[in-house]
Amino acid sequence: MDEADRAILNGLQGGFPLCDEPYREAAARIGLTEAELLERLRRLLEAGVLTRFGPMYQVERMGGAFVLAALAVPEADYERVAEAVNALAEVAHNYRREHALNMWFVLATETPEGIPAAIARIERATGLEVFAFPKLKEYFVEMKLHA
Repeated sequence: MDEADRAILNGLQGGFPLCDEPYREAAARIGLTEAELLERLRRLLEAGVLTRFGPMYQVERMGGAFVLAALAVPEADYERVAEAVNALAEVAHNYRREHALNMWFVLATETPEGIPAAIARIERATGLEVFAFPKLKEYFVEMKLHA
């Protein structure tokens, strides 16, 4: 990462412009052209420096639902199960953990009824029970990292 990449990471962790040409405005704020910003974002995503670049939505306010879910995946089967889980458009994040429940992911659906349907598809595809942990209370933690 060079200084321009650091400026992108530091400058785009909030307050992204809502306008007709948001990438052009964001690029100007950090001293780049729109084309440079888009190319650098593409490169940072491809390199895995960024795993995602996009907005965070409160899906419930839009009529949808989300839930934290986990699986206990046998180590020998981990890659197959990860591929099956990640194939679903409803899977927002997927993380490996050192725990009996070693695969954790977030399901986000357009309607509350979509959650049990997505869980059923994962259980059919993997042969494993999905443990769902619905949100009981919401907390806002604005975490910005300095690159």
